[in-house]
Amino acid sequence: MNSDISFPSHREYRFYQGQFASLVANGIQAVNFLGDRFLRKAHRLSLGIDELYRHAVDSAFSPQEAFLVTGAPHATAYYPRDFAWFYPDVLDPETIMDSDDAIRRVRLLEKSVRLMLEAVRSNVVTTTIIPAGRDRYIGINYFSLPSDTLLGILAGLEQIISADQRTSSYLAMSQGAHAGRLLLAEYRGDLKKAILQLAEALEPFEDGGVTALLCDVTAPRSAATDTRAERRRFVTNACVYATFLRGIKLGVIDRVELEAVLGRELSQYKKELLRLFGRPGYIRHALHAGSEPPVFSIALDFVNVHQGFWDLSDEAERALFAATTDLILAEPRFRIPGTSHFLVSVDNPLNKLIHKIAAPAYQGRSSWPTFNVEFADRMLEYDEHSGTHRYRSCAQDILRDIRTATETHGGYQELLSENGQKYRTWAYQGAVAHSWFPRFLSVWRRAFGTPLLSGN
Repeated sequence: MNSDISFPSHREYRFYQGQFASLVANGIQAVNFLGDRFLRKAHRLSLGIDELYRHAVDSAFSPQEAFLVTGAPHATAYYPRDFAWFYPDVLDPETIMDSDDAIRRVRLLEKSVRLMLEAVRSNVVTTTIIPAGRDRYIGINYFSLPSDTLLGILAGLEQIISADQRTSSYLAMSQGAHAGRLLLAEYRGDLKKAILQLAEALEPFEDGGVTALLCDVTAPRSAATDTRAERRRFVTNACVYATFLRGIKLGVIDRVELEAVLGRELSQYKKELLRLFGRPGYIRHALHAGSEPPVFSIALDFVNVHQGFWDLSDEAERALFAATTDLILAEPRFRIPGTSHFLVSVDNPLNKLIHKIAAPAYQGRSSWPTFNVEFADRMLEYDEHSGTHRYRSCAQDILRDIRTATETHGGYQELLSENGQKYRTWAYQGAVAHSWFPRFLSVWRRAFGTPLLSGN
Protein backbone atom coordinates (compact mmCIF):
# COMPACT_ATOMS: atom_id res chain seq x y z
CA MET A 1 0.00 0.00 0.00
CA ASN A 2 1.32 3.44 -0.95
CA SER A 3 2.57 5.38 2.06
CA ASP A 4 1.35 8.67 0.53
CA ILE A 5 -2.35 8.88 1.41
CA SER A 6 -4.68 10.40 -1.16
CA PHE A 7 -7.89 11.52 0.53
CA PRO A 8 -11.04 11.51 -1.61
CA SER A 9 -12.08 14.78 -3.20
CA HIS A 10 -15.07 16.66 -1.80
CA ARG A 11 -18.32 14.81 -2.48
CA GLU A 12 -21.84 16.16 -2.37
CA TYR A 13 -23.69 14.41 0.43
CA ARG A 14 -27.42 14.78 0.84
CA PHE A 15 -29.12 14.38 4.22
CA TYR A 16 -32.79 13.87 5.01
CA GLN A 17 -34.84 14.31 8.16
CA GLY A 18 -38.52 14.35 9.04
CA GLN A 19 -41.33 11.91 9.77
CA PHE A 20 -41.31 10.20 6.40
CA ALA A 21 -37.50 9.93 6.38
CA SER A 22 -37.64 8.40 9.87
CA LEU A 23 -40.13 5.79 8.69
CA VAL A 24 -37.80 4.90 5.82
CA ALA A 25 -34.82 4.74 8.18
CA ASN A 26 -36.70 2.49 10.60
CA GLY A 27 -37.61 0.20 7.71
CA ILE A 28 -33.98 0.02 6.58
CA GLN A 29 -32.85 -0.80 10.12
CA ALA A 30 -35.55 -3.45 10.56
CA VAL A 31 -34.36 -5.16 7.38
CA ASN A 32 -30.75 -4.90 8.57
CA PHE A 33 -31.49 -6.47 11.95
CA LEU A 34 -33.66 -9.21 10.49
CA GLY A 35 -31.01 -9.94 7.87
CA ASP A 36 -28.44 -10.19 10.62
CA ARG A 37 -30.76 -12.43 12.62
CA PHE A 38 -31.39 -14.97 9.87
CA LEU A 39 -28.45 -14.68 7.47
CA ARG A 40 -25.32 -14.01 9.52
CA LYS A 41 -23.31 -17.08 10.38
CA ALA A 42 -21.47 -16.93 13.68
CA HIS A 43 -17.77 -17.69 13.35
CA ARG A 44 -16.18 -18.88 16.58
CA LEU A 45 -12.52 -17.94 16.63
CA SER A 46 -10.51 -20.08 19.04
CA LEU A 47 -7.43 -17.90 18.95
CA GLY A 48 -5.09 -16.17 21.35
CA ILE A 49 -5.31 -12.46 22.03
CA ASP A 50 -2.69 -11.56 19.39
CA GLU A 51 -4.52 -13.36 16.59
CA LEU A 52 -7.89 -12.04 17.70
CA TYR A 53 -6.56 -8.50 17.60
CA ARG A 54 -5.10 -8.92 14.13
CA HIS A 55 -8.47 -10.24 12.94
CA ALA A 56 -10.27 -7.33 14.61
CA VAL A 57 -7.97 -4.76 12.99
CA ASP A 58 -8.42 -6.27 9.53
CA SER A 59 -12.20 -6.25 9.98
CA ALA A 60 -12.61 -2.84 11.61
CA PHE A 61 -10.32 -0.85 9.32
CA SER A 62 -10.85 -2.60 6.02
CA PRO A 63 -10.39 -0.34 2.96
CA GLN A 64 -13.90 -1.37 1.93
CA GLU A 65 -15.49 0.26 4.99
CA ALA A 66 -17.34 3.54 4.42
CA PHE A 67 -17.45 4.64 8.07
CA LEU A 68 -15.91 3.60 11.37
CA VAL A 69 -18.44 1.33 13.09
CA THR A 70 -18.70 -1.32 15.79
CA GLY A 71 -19.79 -4.47 14.00
CA ALA A 72 -22.82 -6.39 12.74
CA PRO A 73 -25.64 -5.51 12.87
CA HIS A 74 -24.61 -1.93 13.63
CA ALA A 75 -22.34 -1.68 10.60
CA THR A 76 -25.42 -0.64 8.66
CA ALA A 77 -25.88 2.54 10.73
CA TYR A 78 -23.42 5.25 11.73
CA TYR A 79 -23.22 6.60 15.28
CA PRO A 80 -21.37 9.94 15.70
CA ARG A 81 -21.36 9.64 19.51
CA ASP A 82 -19.13 6.57 19.33
CA PHE A 83 -16.06 8.65 18.49
CA ALA A 84 -16.18 10.03 22.03
CA TRP A 85 -17.42 6.97 23.88
CA PHE A 86 -15.80 4.06 22.08
CA TYR A 87 -13.16 5.08 19.51
CA PRO A 88 -10.76 7.48 21.28
CA ASP A 89 -7.58 5.49 20.59
CA VAL A 90 -7.98 4.43 16.98
CA LEU A 91 -4.77 6.34 16.16
CA ASP A 92 -2.75 5.36 19.23
CA PRO A 93 0.55 4.31 17.58
CA GLU A 94 1.04 1.53 20.12
CA THR A 95 -2.16 -0.17 18.96
CA ILE A 96 -1.29 0.00 15.25
CA MET A 97 0.02 -3.20 13.72
CA ASP A 98 2.05 -1.84 10.77
CA SER A 99 2.20 0.99 8.21
CA ASP A 100 -0.65 -0.46 6.13
CA ASP A 101 -2.83 -0.59 9.23
CA ALA A 102 -1.95 3.05 9.99
CA ILE A 103 -2.94 4.14 6.48
CA ARG A 104 -6.25 2.30 6.64
CA ARG A 105 -7.11 3.83 10.00
CA VAL A 106 -6.24 7.39 9.03
CA ARG A 107 -8.13 7.12 5.76
CA LEU A 108 -11.25 5.68 7.41
CA LEU A 109 -11.22 8.20 10.25
CA GLU A 110 -10.89 11.14 7.84
CA LYS A 111 -13.73 9.76 5.72
CA SER A 112 -15.95 9.30 8.79
CA VAL A 113 -15.22 12.73 10.26
CA ARG A 114 -15.87 14.46 6.93
CA LEU A 115 -19.27 12.79 6.61
CA MET A 116 -20.24 13.82 10.15
CA LEU A 117 -19.14 17.40 9.50
CA GLU A 118 -21.21 17.49 6.34
CA ALA A 119 -24.19 16.42 8.44
CA VAL A 120 -23.55 19.29 10.87
CA ARG A 121 -23.33 21.71 7.92
CA SER A 122 -26.74 20.42 6.80
CA ASN A 123 -28.08 21.03 10.33
CA VAL A 124 -28.47 17.29 10.91
CA VAL A 125 -27.14 16.76 14.44
CA THR A 126 -28.55 13.35 15.21
CA THR A 127 -27.83 10.17 17.15
CA THR A 128 -27.86 7.92 14.08
CA ILE A 129 -27.08 8.29 10.38
CA ILE A 130 -28.60 5.66 8.08
CA PRO A 131 -27.13 5.17 4.58
CA ALA A 132 -29.97 5.35 2.05
CA GLY A 133 -28.25 5.09 -1.32
CA ARG A 134 -25.15 6.57 -2.90
CA ASP A 135 -24.14 9.67 -0.89
CA ARG A 136 -27.66 9.85 0.57
CA TYR A 137 -28.22 9.64 4.33
CA ILE A 138 -31.09 9.86 6.80
CA GLY A 139 -30.60 11.40 10.22
CA ILE A 140 -32.77 9.82 12.90
CA ASN A 141 -33.22 10.09 16.66
CA TYR A 142 -34.69 6.93 18.14
CA PHE A 143 -35.61 8.38 21.53
CA SER A 144 -34.86 12.09 21.71
CA LEU A 145 -32.52 14.82 20.56
CA PRO A 146 -28.89 13.92 21.32
CA SER A 147 -26.63 15.35 24.00
CA ASP A 148 -23.41 13.67 22.85
CA THR A 149 -23.41 13.71 19.04
CA LEU A 150 -21.43 16.95 18.79
CA LEU A 151 -19.05 15.60 21.42
CA GLY A 152 -18.40 12.55 19.26
CA ILE A 153 -17.80 14.65 16.15
CA LEU A 154 -15.38 16.93 17.99
CA ALA A 155 -13.60 13.91 19.51
CA GLY A 156 -13.15 12.31 16.09
CA LEU A 157 -11.87 15.57 14.63
CA GLU A 158 -9.51 16.15 17.55
CA GLN A 159 -8.12 12.64 17.25
CA ILE A 160 -7.13 13.04 13.61
CA ILE A 161 -5.75 16.56 14.17
CA SER A 162 -3.53 15.32 17.01
CA ALA A 163 -2.40 12.19 15.17
CA ASP A 164 1.15 13.50 14.80
CA GLN A 165 1.54 14.59 18.44
CA ARG A 166 2.52 11.12 19.70
CA THR A 167 5.79 9.47 18.87
CA SER A 168 5.31 7.39 15.75
CA SER A 169 7.25 6.22 12.72
CA TYR A 170 4.14 6.16 10.54
CA LEU A 171 4.01 8.85 7.84
CA ALA A 172 0.24 8.40 7.72
CA MET A 173 -0.06 10.14 11.10
CA SER A 174 1.33 13.47 9.91
CA GLN A 175 -0.71 13.24 6.72
CA GLY A 176 -3.85 12.56 8.73
CA ALA A 177 -3.13 15.48 11.06
CA HIS A 178 -2.79 17.79 8.07
CA ALA A 179 -6.11 16.55 6.67
CA GLY A 180 -7.73 17.08 10.08
CA ARG A 181 -6.53 20.69 10.28
CA LEU A 182 -8.00 21.34 6.83
CA LEU A 183 -11.32 19.88 7.98
CA LEU A 184 -11.34 22.10 11.07
CA ALA A 185 -10.68 25.19 8.98
CA GLU A 186 -13.43 24.26 6.53
CA TYR A 187 -16.15 23.40 9.05
CA ARG A 188 -15.28 25.60 12.07
CA GLY A 189 -18.21 27.97 11.46
CA ASP A 190 -20.71 25.11 11.21
CA LEU A 191 -19.45 23.53 14.43
CA LYS A 192 -19.57 26.86 16.25
CA LYS A 193 -23.18 27.40 15.20
CA ALA A 194 -24.14 23.92 16.45
CA ILE A 195 -22.37 24.42 19.80
CA LEU A 196 -24.13 27.75 20.34
CA GLN A 197 -27.48 26.11 19.55
CA LEU A 198 -26.74 23.46 22.18
CA ALA A 199 -25.78 26.12 24.75
CA GLU A 200 -28.93 28.13 24.05
CA ALA A 201 -31.07 25.01 24.60
CA LEU A 202 -29.97 24.67 28.25
CA GLU A 203 -32.55 25.55 30.91
CA PRO A 204 -32.17 26.35 34.61
CA PHE A 205 -33.33 23.69 37.05
CA GLU A 206 -33.59 24.04 40.83
CA ASP A 207 -33.61 21.20 43.34
CA GLY A 208 -33.25 21.63 47.08
CA GLY A 209 -31.85 25.12 46.74
CA VAL A 210 -29.26 24.10 44.15
CA THR A 211 -29.66 25.55 40.64
CA ALA A 212 -27.91 24.36 37.49
CA LEU A 213 -28.30 24.54 33.73
CA LEU A 214 -29.53 21.23 32.27
CA CYS A 215 -30.06 20.05 28.72
CA ASP A 216 -32.97 17.76 29.65
CA VAL A 217 -35.20 19.66 32.04
CA THR A 218 -38.45 19.23 30.09
CA ALA A 219 -37.61 16.38 27.69
CA PRO A 220 -35.07 13.54 27.54
CA ARG A 221 -31.80 14.03 25.69
CA SER A 222 -30.09 11.00 24.24
CA ALA A 223 -26.64 9.78 25.29
CA ALA A 224 -25.01 6.37 25.49
CA THR A 225 -27.13 3.93 27.57
CA ASP A 226 -30.19 6.06 26.91
CA THR A 227 -32.88 3.41 26.49
CA ARG A 228 -34.70 4.48 29.65
CA ALA A 229 -35.37 7.82 27.91
CA GLU A 230 -35.07 9.60 31.25
CA ARG A 231 -34.78 13.30 31.99
CA ARG A 232 -32.27 15.08 34.21
CA ARG A 233 -29.52 12.50 33.87
CA PHE A 234 -25.95 13.06 34.92
CA VAL A 235 -24.29 11.54 31.90
CA THR A 236 -26.24 13.55 29.33
CA ASN A 237 -25.38 16.81 31.04
CA ALA A 238 -21.77 15.78 31.57
CA CYS A 239 -21.59 15.17 27.81
CA VAL A 240 -22.74 18.73 27.13
CA TYR A 241 -20.04 20.15 29.40
CA ALA A 242 -17.43 17.95 27.68
CA THR A 243 -18.66 19.24 24.31
CA PHE A 244 -18.11 22.84 25.37
CA LEU A 245 -14.66 22.02 26.74
CA ARG A 246 -13.59 20.26 23.52
CA GLY A 247 -14.98 23.04 21.36
CA ILE A 248 -12.85 25.58 23.22
CA LYS A 249 -9.78 23.36 23.10
CA LEU A 250 -10.07 22.94 19.33
CA GLY A 251 -10.57 26.66 18.80
CA VAL A 252 -14.08 26.18 17.43
CA ILE A 253 -15.58 28.67 19.87
CA ASP A 254 -14.17 31.33 22.18
CA ARG A 255 -14.59 30.69 25.89
CA VAL A 256 -15.79 34.25 26.60
CA GLU A 257 -18.43 34.05 23.87
CA LEU A 258 -19.71 30.71 25.14
CA GLU A 259 -19.79 31.87 28.76
CA ALA A 260 -21.83 34.91 27.71
CA VAL A 261 -24.50 32.55 26.34
CA LEU A 262 -24.38 30.37 29.47
CA GLY A 263 -24.52 33.39 31.77
CA ARG A 264 -21.75 32.02 33.95
CA GLU A 265 -18.15 30.83 33.69
CA LEU A 266 -17.67 27.29 32.40
CA SER A 267 -16.07 26.27 35.70
CA GLN A 268 -19.14 27.53 37.59
CA TYR A 269 -21.45 25.65 35.21
CA LYS A 270 -19.60 22.43 36.03
CA LYS A 271 -19.56 23.08 39.80
CA GLU A 272 -23.32 23.54 39.74
CA LEU A 273 -23.76 20.19 37.96
CA LEU A 274 -21.57 18.46 40.56
CA ARG A 275 -23.50 20.04 43.44
CA LEU A 276 -26.82 19.06 41.89
CA PHE A 277 -26.03 15.46 40.99
CA GLY A 278 -23.56 14.92 43.83
CA ARG A 279 -25.66 16.32 46.66
CA PRO A 280 -25.88 12.96 48.53
CA GLY A 281 -22.08 12.68 48.49
CA TYR A 282 -21.98 10.47 45.39
CA ILE A 283 -23.06 10.94 41.76
CA ARG A 284 -26.72 10.14 41.18
CA HIS A 285 -27.58 8.64 37.81
CA ALA A 286 -30.64 10.89 37.49
CA LEU A 287 -32.31 13.44 39.76
CA HIS A 288 -35.53 11.46 40.11
CA ALA A 289 -33.55 8.80 41.99
CA GLY A 290 -33.03 10.96 45.06
CA SER A 291 -35.14 8.87 47.46
CA GLU A 292 -33.78 5.48 46.40
CA PRO A 293 -30.99 3.64 48.24
CA PRO A 294 -27.57 4.63 46.82
CA VAL A 295 -26.94 1.45 44.81
CA PHE A 296 -30.26 1.93 42.97
CA SER A 297 -29.56 5.56 42.11
CA ILE A 298 -26.12 5.24 40.49
CA ALA A 299 -24.95 3.78 37.19
CA LEU A 300 -21.58 2.83 35.75
CA ASP A 301 -21.79 5.38 32.94
CA PHE A 302 -20.96 8.10 35.48
CA VAL A 303 -17.35 7.57 34.35
CA ASN A 304 -18.36 9.57 31.24
CA VAL A 305 -15.89 9.67 28.35
CA HIS A 306 -12.16 9.78 27.75
CA GLN A 307 -10.99 13.40 28.22
CA GLY A 308 -14.52 14.27 29.21
CA PHE A 309 -16.14 15.56 32.39
CA TRP A 310 -13.86 14.41 35.17
CA ASP A 311 -10.82 16.45 36.21
CA LEU A 312 -9.40 14.29 38.95
CA SER A 313 -6.72 16.82 39.87
CA ASP A 314 -9.48 18.55 41.87
CA GLU A 315 -9.83 17.16 45.40
CA ALA A 316 -13.59 17.69 45.61
CA GLU A 317 -14.14 15.84 42.33
CA ARG A 318 -11.92 12.99 43.52
CA ALA A 319 -14.07 12.66 46.65
CA LEU A 320 -17.27 12.35 44.60
CA PHE A 321 -15.66 9.93 42.17
CA ALA A 322 -14.28 7.77 44.99
CA ALA A 323 -17.58 7.66 46.87
CA THR A 324 -19.49 6.57 43.75
CA THR A 325 -16.79 4.06 42.80
CA ASP A 326 -16.75 2.52 46.28
CA LEU A 327 -20.53 2.03 46.21
CA ILE A 328 -20.24 0.16 42.91
CA LEU A 329 -17.31 -1.97 44.07
CA ALA A 330 -19.06 -2.94 47.29
CA GLU A 331 -22.36 -3.99 45.70
CA PRO A 332 -22.42 -7.62 44.43
CA ARG A 333 -25.40 -6.88 42.18
CA PHE A 334 -23.16 -4.63 40.07
CA ARG A 335 -20.93 -7.58 39.08
CA ILE A 336 -21.11 -10.55 36.81
CA PRO A 337 -20.66 -13.26 39.50
CA GLY A 338 -17.07 -14.27 40.13
CA THR A 339 -15.60 -11.49 37.96
CA SER A 340 -14.67 -7.83 37.93
CA HIS A 341 -17.07 -7.21 35.05
CA PHE A 342 -19.40 -4.45 36.17
CA LEU A 343 -22.98 -4.10 34.95
CA VAL A 344 -24.40 -0.74 33.92
CA SER A 345 -26.71 -0.69 36.93
CA VAL A 346 -28.28 -3.04 39.47
CA ASP A 347 -31.64 -3.16 37.71
CA ASN A 348 -33.57 -2.16 34.62
CA PRO A 349 -37.15 -1.36 35.59
CA LEU A 350 -38.13 -0.12 32.12
CA ASN A 351 -36.96 -3.15 30.16
CA LYS A 352 -39.68 -3.13 27.50
CA LEU A 353 -40.85 -5.79 25.09
CA ILE A 354 -38.85 -4.31 22.21
CA HIS A 355 -35.65 -4.86 24.19
CA LYS A 356 -36.42 -8.55 24.54
CA ILE A 357 -37.27 -8.98 20.87
CA ALA A 358 -35.13 -6.63 18.84
CA ALA A 359 -32.58 -4.52 20.70
CA PRO A 360 -30.39 -4.88 23.79
CA ALA A 361 -31.38 -3.03 26.93
CA TYR A 362 -28.22 -1.03 27.31
CA GLN A 363 -29.16 0.65 30.56
CA GLY A 364 -29.50 -2.06 33.16
CA ARG A 365 -28.31 -5.55 33.90
CA SER A 366 -25.92 -5.91 31.02
CA SER A 367 -22.20 -5.23 30.87
CA TRP A 368 -20.46 -3.01 28.35
CA PRO A 369 -16.81 -4.05 28.25
CA THR A 370 -15.94 -0.58 26.98
CA PHE A 371 -17.54 1.13 30.01
CA ASN A 372 -15.52 -1.21 32.18
CA VAL A 373 -12.39 -0.08 30.34
CA GLU A 374 -13.28 3.56 31.00
CA PHE A 375 -14.02 2.71 34.65
CA ALA A 376 -10.53 1.24 34.90
CA ASP A 377 -9.01 4.27 33.18
CA ARG A 378 -10.73 6.74 35.54
CA MET A 379 -9.46 4.65 38.48
CA LEU A 380 -5.92 4.94 37.17
CA GLU A 381 -6.36 8.70 36.73
CA TYR A 382 -7.60 8.95 40.31
CA ASP A 383 -4.51 7.16 41.62
CA GLU A 384 -2.16 9.29 39.53
CA HIS A 385 -3.69 12.56 40.72
CA SER A 386 -4.04 11.50 44.35
CA GLY A 387 -0.59 9.91 44.57
CA THR A 388 -2.06 6.65 45.89
CA HIS A 389 -2.55 3.04 44.75
CA ARG A 390 -6.16 2.90 45.87
CA TYR A 391 -7.70 1.50 42.69
CA ARG A 392 -4.87 0.19 40.49
CA SER A 393 -5.31 -3.47 41.41
CA CYS A 394 -9.07 -3.24 40.78
CA ALA A 395 -8.43 -1.62 37.38
CA GLN A 396 -6.05 -4.44 36.52
CA ASP A 397 -8.64 -7.05 37.55
CA ILE A 398 -11.22 -5.43 35.25
CA LEU A 399 -8.83 -5.53 32.31
CA ARG A 400 -7.78 -9.13 32.96
CA ASP A 401 -11.43 -10.22 32.97
CA ILE A 402 -12.08 -8.40 29.70
CA ARG A 403 -9.12 -10.22 28.17
CA THR A 404 -10.52 -13.53 29.43
CA ALA A 405 -13.96 -12.77 27.98
CA THR A 406 -12.40 -11.73 24.66
CA GLU A 407 -10.51 -15.01 24.33
CA THR A 408 -13.45 -17.05 25.62
CA HIS A 409 -15.95 -15.59 23.15
CA GLY A 410 -13.57 -15.19 20.21
CA GLY A 411 -13.43 -11.41 20.09
CA TYR A 412 -13.97 -8.16 21.98
CA GLN A 413 -17.69 -8.06 22.78
CA GLU A 414 -20.02 -5.13 22.45
CA LEU A 415 -22.17 -6.39 25.31
CA LEU A 416 -22.19 -9.20 27.83
CA SER A 417 -25.25 -10.53 29.60
CA GLU A 418 -25.57 -10.39 33.36
CA ASN A 419 -24.21 -13.96 33.42
CA GLY A 420 -21.14 -13.05 31.38
CA GLN A 421 -22.33 -14.61 28.12
CA LYS A 422 -22.69 -13.00 24.72
CA TYR A 423 -25.66 -10.66 24.75
CA ARG A 424 -28.52 -12.03 22.64
CA THR A 425 -32.15 -11.17 22.06
CA TRP A 426 -34.47 -12.75 19.50
CA ALA A 427 -33.35 -10.42 16.68
CA TYR A 428 -30.04 -9.23 18.09
CA GLN A 429 -27.36 -11.89 17.88
CA GLY A 430 -24.68 -9.66 19.33
CA ALA A 431 -21.74 -7.80 17.82
CA VAL A 432 -17.99 -8.34 18.11
CA ALA A 433 -16.82 -4.80 18.66
CA HIS A 434 -13.64 -4.75 16.60
CA SER A 435 -13.26 -0.95 16.62
CA TRP A 436 -13.29 -0.77 20.43
CA PHE A 437 -10.35 -3.13 20.77
CA PRO A 438 -7.57 -0.48 20.41
CA ARG A 439 -8.88 1.47 23.39
CA PHE A 440 -8.61 -1.64 25.54
CA LEU A 441 -4.96 -2.06 24.52
CA SER A 442 -4.17 1.57 25.37
CA VAL A 443 -5.63 1.33 28.86
CA TRP A 444 -3.99 -2.07 29.42
CA ARG A 445 -0.57 -0.55 28.84
CA ARG A 446 -1.38 2.27 31.20
CA ALA A 447 -2.46 -0.18 33.91
CA PHE A 448 0.35 -2.71 33.60
CA GLY A 449 3.18 -0.64 32.12
CA THR A 450 3.74 -3.14 29.31
CA PRO A 451 1.81 -3.84 26.08
CA LEU A 452 -0.63 -6.72 26.00
CA LEU A 453 0.40 -7.94 22.55
CA SER A 454 3.82 -9.41 21.94
CA GLY A 455 4.12 -7.63 18.59
CA ASN A 456 3.57 -4.17 20.07
